[in-house]
Amino acid sequence: MTVRDGRADAEAVPSSVVQSSVVQCLGRSPSKVVAVHLNYSSRARERGRTPEFPSYFLKPPSSLSEAGSAVTRPRGCELLAFEGEIALVVGERVRNVPRELAWSCVRALTAANDFGVYDLRYADRGANVRSKGADEFTPIGPRLLDARLVDPAQLRLRTWVNNELVQDATTAELLFGFDLLVADLSRLMTLEPGDVILTGTPAGSSVIEPGDVVEVEVSAVAGPAGGLSTGRLRSVVVEASVDLDPIGAMPRTDAASRADAAGGPTLARVGEEVLEQLRHVSTATVSSQLRRRGLHGTTLDGLRPASAQPRLVGVARTLRFLPLREDLFDARAGGMNAQKLAVEEIGPGEVLVIEARGVAEAGTMGDILALRAERRGAAGIVTDGAVRDSAVIADMRLPVFAAAAHPAVLGRRHIPWERDVAVACAGALVEPGDVILGDADGVVVVPPALAAEVAADAAEQERQERFIAERVAVGESVAGLYPIGPNWRAAYERWCADAENADAADRP
Repeated sequence: MTVRDGRADAEAVPSSVVQSSVVQCLGRSPSKVVAVHLNYSSRARERGRTPEFPSYFLKPPSSLSEAGSAVTRPRGCELLAFEGEIALVVGERVRNVPRELAWSCVRALTAANDFGVYDLRYADRGANVRSKGADEFTPIGPRLLDARLVDPAQLRLRTWVNNELVQDATTAELLFGFDLLVADLSRLMTLEPGDVILTGTPAGSSVIEPGDVVEVEVSAVAGPAGGLSTGRLRSVVVEASVDLDPIGAMPRTDAASRADAAGGPTLARVGEEVLEQLRHVSTATVSSQLRRRGLHGTTLDGLRPASAQPRLVGVARTLRFLPLREDLFDARAGGMNAQKLAVEEIGPGEVLVIEARGVAEAGTMGDILALRAERRGAAGIVTDGAVRDSAVIADMRLPVFAAAAHPAVLGRRHIPWERDVAVACAGALVEPGDVILGDADGVVVVPPALAAEVAADAAEQERQERFIAERVAVGESVAGLYPIGPNWRAAYERWCADAENADAADRP
């Protein structure tokens, strides 16, 4: 079908149900590969956000490879991840195609794998040029299904890693249908015959290692092509034989990128058992444990509890406010702005940490948004700015920490700018995925990589301090006792054993 400015002229489409490759199908190589960032509801839940409309990035045609090809992980990278996808192959030159004709412009579909290294994602975030544009990083095939015979709403996508099924989804859960993607893209760019559109991946994408084998299959579950399959797109992961030349961005990882690559939210997760341990220790103890590890900037200074519940433990989601500039306010603060989206995306156990630059002359959170966060299961809200509706917030069960209370709306001083980025809140750097603790003494941030050992050592420190407090209460000197010295070690160990035996006797 040839479409220009919304006008269509029908042309023949290939009669074969299955073709072996894009080039064989259309006699030419793609001019571009367009990929959708997020398009399956399961992946949206996994990432903790649902987009309002599709967003895209480009992959070079040189990233395409045939089924059975090796996929090479660059030296120095550890976070190579797979993404099983359905690839659409455009059949004719089209521009500005209406949505009702868009599917007719698709010649075929096949399986694809959108490989990427999260170690380089920081360098071209969103654009993914280096992280996903490498040679071999877009294998497709092994066979193409004729789009005329396929119901695009009745397709199944499956991915295996070393013969273990890790992704299994149907196109019934797409956020944006294939017709919408084609119509949306063609509004502003000409789609050429052979162009490939990668339509997103469902939940289950994760990190793989050299030696792993990844397979992707697309099959029709209904319609004239019911039961037909692309066959399994097989890729073997290998390690590069040479180092990257250090003339540009080099591989870099952190806790958030590891969690992102592993398939969770953009947050670095810690185990629930670690969070439970941290619920029973104080911020003062945790702060001292972090100082012992050389971390002296982990307290969020000047914040006080603004609600009736000062005990806070959770994983950080972040929101950043920039200074007010009137000409930008309407564009950035209207509708579902970054502030409202941050509240709508927050999930159970997560803490919204707001950077307001320490400016407390306007509210950064009011009672309605705080109530919405509470209903979504948020663990708390932390802001180095002010809260509005402070009397209502003071009666909420949701833990809220703030620098002050103020009656003015945020537009007096702030523009909600972006979310899920590193922020500076109350003098501390907080990344999405950091662990946040709060109590009557204040708020502290714990790097997730240290959370387990800090929780264990903090529990032991407080156990020792309970023993010490008991001894001091009956008149003992702190000399040699605080901290516990050699002369008190045996007594402390007997005390621990007695406490453990008493707990065992109380258990049914």
